[in-house]
Amino acid sequence: MTHYIYLVRHGEHQDAEHGLTDGPLSPRGKRQASLLADRLSGVPFDAVWHSPLMRASETAHAVAERMPSVAPEPSALLFDCVPTGVTPETPAAYEPFFGAITEAEIEAGRAQMSDAVSEFLVRKSGEVHELVITHNFVISWFVREVLQTPEWRWMTLNQAHCGLTVLSQKQGRPWTLLSHNDLAHLPVELRTGLPEHYPA
Repeated sequence: MTHYIYLVRHGEHQDAEHGLTDGPLSPRGKRQASLLADRLSGVPFDAVWHSPLMRASETAHAVAERMPSVAPEPSALLFDCVPTGVTPETPAAYEPFFGAITEAEIEAGRAQMSDAVSEFLVRKSGEVHELVITHNFVISWFVREVLQTPEWRWMTLNQAHCGLTVLSQKQGRPWTLLSHNDLAHLPVELRTGLPEHYPA
């Protein structure tokens, strides 16, 4: 028996290009969510969790429309956040990112992700499939946690809008990264949200 967690970054939202932090899905984001729903329609999900922010909530509900047996549930542990500040090992190239981040935001993000790991990366009995729709940095932290890499490494892990990352754990074994940022369900023109240098 295996516990699977399907991590998905929300679809593109309308206000992203204007610098606003949240908003409804853009037409492209709705298409991304629809194709994600097609991809996941055969998975027997036991639960669908999502960040309370609008872009994640709309993505979750778009996917759940194909899954009448589960109702999406918001979790404050999945809010967008910054998991850590600069550590002694953080490469200097990443330091400018933290210029606009306050110590309070970093402390809140660290506490949130500690609680999120304790809540979600816990083995459940039987065959379990859980869908978690959240944000880039949150997924990066979960992947970093599973791989047990240095804290700053979350900054090197990026997920596209509606990219699919799958974690699994068999009884008595550690968590495993089965796939990361799988975009097979998205045509090239819908692969948004990654750094510009990322190859299509």
